[in-house]
Amino acid sequence: MRIALADDSALLREGLAQLLTAEGHTVTHAVGTADELIAVVAANPPDLALVDVRMPPSFVDEGVHAALRIRRDWPDVAVVVLSQYVERRHASELLDGRGGVGYLLKDRVSDVGGFLDALERVRDGGTAFDPEVVRQLIAARSEPDGRLAGLTTRERSVLELVAQGRSNASIAAQLYVSQSGIEKHISTIFGKLDIPPGTTYNRRVLAVLAYLRSETPRARGAQPPAG
Repeated sequence: MRIALADDSALLREGLAQLLTAEGHTVTHAVGTADELIAVVAANPPDLALVDVRMPPSFVDEGVHAALRIRRDWPDVAVVVLSQYVERRHASELLDGRGGVGYLLKDRVSDVGGFLDALERVRDGGTAFDPEVVRQLIAARSEPDGRLAGLTTRERSVLELVAQGRSNASIAAQLYVSQSGIEKHISTIFGKLDIPPGTTYNRRVLAVLAYLRSETPRARGAQPPAG
C-alpha cells in the first residue's frame, strides 16, 4: 500500500514511517502540515492518507479539514485520521456514504497488528472507527434518530461494533453469538434503517453513517468541548 502521512511531531512521523516501511508498505511522503499533505496528494495520490487532527498553524482542526478535502477532491484515496483527540464537530462528516475512512486514536498504535489491520481494511473500502470515537459521538446526542429508536439493545450493540469496522466473525466472538445470528441482526438493522438491497453504496457504511451522524453537536449548533 502507498501511504502519505502528516503529523506535526517529527518523532511520531518518522516512527510511523519506519513501522509502515518495515511492514512492506511504501511511505510516499511524511510531512508536518496539512497544506503539505494536500500538495503531495495532489501531485501523487497515494492509496491512503494518514493524518493528525491538530496541526500548524492553529493546532485546532487543520488535519480534519485536509481529510475532508481529500475525501471530496480525491475520492479514490482512503483516509485515516490518527489523533489524541476526538474532534466531534467533523468526525461524523468523514462518513459521506462511502467507505475507505477511519478515525483512530494514537494509543491504538501500540497495538501494531490492530493498527495495520485497520489501515488495510480502510484501504479496501471499509471503515475503522476507534471504540472511544464511537462512544463520544454517541454520548454527544441529545435524542436518538427516529430510525435508530427502533433498534433493540442487541441491535445497537451490533451496530456499534459495525461502526468500529468489525467483521461479522469478530462481532460474533465479541458478543458470544453465532455468525449466522449476527448476519440476521445486521439484515434486520438494514431493514429498520431503510437501507434496501442493491443500494449503490456499501450497506454497512450507510448504516454506520446513520448511526454516527445522528444528533451530533454540530447538527444541534452546540460548541465542542475545550481542549
